[in-house]
Amino acid sequence: MAVDQDLLPARSAQAGPLAFCAGAAVGVLGGMIGLGGAEFRLPLLIGVFGFAALSAVILNKAMSLVVVLVALPARLVAVPASEPAAHWPVAANLLAGSLAGAWARASWAVRMRGATLYRVLAALMVLMAAALVLTHTTTVDALALPPWAQVTCGVAAGFGIGVVAAIMGVAGGELLIPTIVLLFAVDAKTAGSLSLLVSLPTMLVAFARYSRDGSFAVLGAHRRFAVVMTAGSITGALLGGLLLGAIPTPFLIPALALILLISAAKVARHA
Repeated sequence: MAVDQDLLPARSAQAGPLAFCAGAAVGVLGGMIGLGGAEFRLPLLIGVFGFAALSAVILNKAMSLVVVLVALPARLVAVPASEPAAHWPVAANLLAGSLAGAWARASWAVRMRGATLYRVLAALMVLMAAALVLTHTTTVDALALPPWAQVTCGVAAGFGIGVVAAIMGVAGGELLIPTIVLLFAVDAKTAGSLSLLVSLPTMLVAFARYSRDGSFAVLGAHRRFAVVMTAGSITGALLGGLLLGAIPTPFLIPALALILLISAAKVARHA
C-alpha cells in the first residue's frame, strides 16, 4: 500500500508547539480515566496533522510504547510488584493470544488498502467508545468459569486485544482491564498493573512487525514531531492523574465517548 509519509508543509512548520499541546490534551483525557489516551491521539494524527492511516498508526504505536514504559515504573510504585507478580499466570495466559494477534494484524495492516484501513480504524474507535462507556458505567462481575474455559477464553480475548492494539497503535488497557477482572476475578487496581505487563510485549511485537515495512520510515522522517508529542502526552498524563475524579464520571465518560464517535466519523470520511 502506498503511504504518504509527509506532513502537509504548512502544518510541518508549526508542528512543534501544536504537537506538544495536542499530546498534552490527549494525556490529560487519558490520565483522568486512568488510561494512556492513545485512542484519542490517533484521530488527531490523521485529522489535524495530516498523516496517512498507516503512518499515523505507526507513530501512535511508537508514542504509546514510550508512554507505557514511563507509566510502568510509576504504576509499580502505586501497586507493589508482589501483587501483579502473584497473578503472573493471568498475564501469561493473555500474552499467549495477544502476541499472536499483534503480529498477525500488524502484518494485515501493512498490506491493507488505505481506504479499508481508514474504515477499520473508524470501526475500532466506535468499539473503544462502547468499551469506555460499559467499563466505566457498569459493574463488571467475574465469570465463574472452569480452568480449561478460563484459559481458552483468555487466549481468545488476548488475541482480539492484540489485534485491536496492533491496528490502532494503542496499548489496549481499555479492553485488557475489564477482561482481566471478568475472566480472572482480579481486582481493578491489580488488573491495571497486569494490563501494562501484557501491553508492553504485545506492543513490542507489533512494533517489530511494522519495522519490517517501508512505511516504518515515517518515524525517522518525523522524529522531532514524535518526541515533542510524546513529551506532551507524558506531561498531560501526569496532570490528568492529578485531576482524576475532578470531573464526575457520569459527565466525563459520555463526553469522551462522544469525542471518539465524532473522530470515527471523520476518519471514515478519509476513506
